[in-house]
Amino acid sequence: MNNNLIHAIQTNWFSLLVSIVLIGILFVLAKRKVNFGLRVLIALAFGLIAGVFFNSFKFDATSVSTIGTIYVNLVKMLVIPLVFAVVIQSITSISSLGQLRKIGVKTIALFLITTGIAALIGLIVALAFDPGSGIQQAVPKDFKARAVPTFSQVILDLLPSNTINEMAQGKVLPVIIFAIFLAVAIVHISAKKPETVQPFKTFIDSFVQVMFQVTKYVIRLTPYGVYGLVGAMASKYGADTLLPLIKIVAATYVALLLHFIITFSSFVGFGAKVNPIKFFRKAYPTIAVAFTTRSSYATLPINLEVITKRLRVSPKIASFVAPLGATMNMNGCGGVWPAVVAIFVARVYNIPLGISEYILIVLVSMIASIGVAGVPGPASISTTVVLTALGLPIEGLGLVLAIDAIVDMGRTAVNATGTTVCSLLVANSEGEFDRAAFDRDEEDALELNHA
Repeated sequence: MNNNLIHAIQTNWFSLLVSIVLIGILFVLAKRKVNFGLRVLIALAFGLIAGVFFNSFKFDATSVSTIGTIYVNLVKMLVIPLVFAVVIQSITSISSLGQLRKIGVKTIALFLITTGIAALIGLIVALAFDPGSGIQQAVPKDFKARAVPTFSQVILDLLPSNTINEMAQGKVLPVIIFAIFLAVAIVHISAKKPETVQPFKTFIDSFVQVMFQVTKYVIRLTPYGVYGLVGAMASKYGADTLLPLIKIVAATYVALLLHFIITFSSFVGFGAKVNPIKFFRKAYPTIAVAFTTRSSYATLPINLEVITKRLRVSPKIASFVAPLGATMNMNGCGGVWPAVVAIFVARVYNIPLGISEYILIVLVSMIASIGVAGVPGPASISTTVVLTALGLPIEGLGLVLAIDAIVDMGRTAVNATGTTVCSLLVANSEGEFDRAAFDRDEEDALELNHA
């Protein structure tokens, strides 16, 4: 057994011991009924401090990564069965297909509008920060430009061909489309022979309730998962990774934060007449889980619970908008990020851009966010589309690979929160928002405070 292997085993045991102690502290805080949101923040701080410490002393942090992976896998376990069931339940609860079309148009329009605003904010912030100035780096050797799928391929990928196989592969959008077909068929049959489909509808209703209960179990593990995910990332990259590209990280997070404050607060405050501070406090579990898991799909079960139980949006609206948003709503990945990267790449390669190119960035970002729906790695694909449309070197995307995971936390949090905002707005316009219940400020709706 060589010395490197012995060192890895020893340091992994050390990181495991540290993790056990920190998780034990989080467990004690839960037993003492410490607020769930506070425990998530403490877990994030624990993960960041421990991860940087492990990285600084070259400790193996495999055990920390395993904790985070277990949590993500448990959350992903919920996604396909929950999405399949809630989409059917939501559509079968809408008696009028005309109302369904109206809800769909409103939802997609809000996705496009908020993504366009996000791209505009990203563009303005990137121009102000000028993140590409002073950067002289070679493109990483392992960089491979993502191919932009053709329009026909995108359509084919969206449509289900073998639903069971697509469920096994975790392809959410084909599953949603199959569930829509199934639900519409149930609605048509119900108009003629309701007794024929009633047992199936009863089963779906019961199954959704069971899945919601399972979701609550997994939500209670969030602080421990947050520690594992943040700790693993901090131990992998350390503090030094940020230094050469600190300006693009800063520009991205400033743009994301401005989108939160300006766009989401305005839409919630003026569109739904809801106090933005109260909204963000109630939406906090969605923001925290999206930030740490970096997956809109993994956040979906939690987001459904937040939208229905904390924001008091009817399940009928929530179960339609949220699954669609997990696939198509890309304020962060398809709006802010492509705009910031485009300005960065143009600066690095000394390619001048004008007003027409800036307008093109916003328009292409909006279109690309819908066009790459369901495609793995939507941020890189959307950015590739924008760079191609502007005639910028796609190789420039390789320059930001080192910080992609770091900015992806913020991008995903904005994506998921945008879906939450759109759900509230659609529900408010359709009379499906229980404002009285929301105003009662029932913070324990998800039993998070006592988890």
